[in-house]
Parts: sequence; C-alpha cells; structure tokens
Amino acid sequence: MQLTLNVSQASSYKSGSQRARVITESWALENLYCAACTSQVVEKTPTNYEASDFRCPSCAALFQLKAMQRPIGSKVADAGYSAMMRAVTAGTFPNLLVMRYDIGSAHVRDLILIPSFTLSPSAVIKRKPLAPSARRAGWVGCNISLDSVPKAGQIPMVRDSVIIAISTVRRAFSSLRVLQKIDPTKRGWTLDVLRAIGSIGREEFSLRDVYSCEHYLSLLHPQNRHVRPKIRQQLQVLRDLGLVRFLGRGMYQLKRV
Repeated sequence: MQLTLNVSQASSYKSGSQRARVITESWALENLYCAACTSQVVEKTPTNYEASDFRCPSCAALFQLKAMQRPIGSKVADAGYSAMMRAVTAGTFPNLLVMRYDIGSAHVRDLILIPSFTLSPSAVIKRKPLAPSARRAGWVGCNISLDSVPKAGQIPMVRDSVIIAISTVRRAFSSLRVLQKIDPTKRGWTLDVLRAIGSIGREEFSLRDVYSCEHYLSLLHPQNRHVRPKIRQQLQVLRDLGLVRFLGRGMYQLKRV
C-alpha cells in the first residue's frame, strides 16, 4: 500500500467534489486489499450495485468509501435514510471505509474499516428532509454515527500516515466475523451492548458497570422495558461468541481484537 494520491488523474474535472471522488477512488483501486480474505486487490463495482464502490474479486465482499479532508469526527454523511436502514437490518450493507486525506500534500492520512456486521440500526441517524426549494425536495438522508459503532468495529488500516500491517487488519476483521452468526434483525442489541462495554474503558468490567449504561440502552431501544435482563442476555450472547469472557462473581473480560 502506498499513501500518495495521484491528483493528475482528476485534471480534466472542474468540480471539487468530482475531483475528490476520482482521486480517492483511483487510489483505492490501486492500493486497497480485501480484509475479508487473502485478495490483495479490489475492483470497481458495476453501476447497479447500490451503496457499494468496490468488490473483492475473490470473495465478493463489498466496500463503500467515504473520503474527506477534515479530521474524521463522530459522524459520516451517507445515503438515503430508508434505504440505509433496510440494508443494515437485512445485512446487505457493505463494509464501510472512512478515509481522511490531505490534498495539499497529496497523501492519505487515516483510513478506518468498519465491517458491515458491526453496524447497528442505532448508528444510522436520520437527517432533516431537504428544503422545498432544493432540487430533491423532501429527500431524507442519514449520517453514520461512529460513536455508536463498537470500538473493536473501527479497524485502523492507516493511522496518522502510518500503514497498519495487513495481517493485523485481517486478524481484527476475522475476530469479529462471529457476529455474522446473529440474525441481522437481532444483531442491534448485541452491538449496542458491545459498544456500551467499550465505553467503560477497561478490559475487565463488572455487571454493575454495564448496568450503568442502562439509560443509554433504553434510549436506543425505547420499546424494551426490561433493559437489565436484556443486558444479561446479551452478555451471554457475547460470551458464547467468544467476544467476552466470564470471570465469575459478576466480573467479565472483553476480548482483545
């Protein structure tokens, strides 16, 4: 992987957004590899692939690239809200790549991989409809809340202009694939509890620590009035998946990925 952007590829474009798209997508085609298998390349998806930019030619894993010049913050603008929610709940949304680049120095600064199976419906935030005066009046988009994605599900591929070893990225991706065993319609609770555990900030934590996230979880799932039993249930699910270890006496340990 090389971090240099070839800005000359967009010399024929006048629009800043078009230039950015051409430059970053060209870089991806030349440098991205598949984290889901051993393929060292990805290819451009056909135009009929909704919300996907790239596909692995070996395992058919899909990837969507979101690139920006500003530092990666707490949210990323994405497509239409309804379509996004359908894709997430159906388990058809692609793996998300979030890139930060510097057009001045023509370099990639940061690249984060968010596996599709670590994205819960609670991470999809509805935006306000476009104004009546807009060309697409009434259209409702969405933001992806990175704060709502479990920390383990935000896998760095490039951090502060330093390339992370491919083996490290693939190992982190592989360790989370057990989440695919859960039906996508039921995976939200598991991911939200995993995210809550990550917010505690310690590998070892108590059941009481997770209970302290009860209010946060109740806001995400207002239809459920039995949050603490649900927390205990999801801790068992995470234990069975091997993502959490039960230490006894109400103590748990979060697995390193």
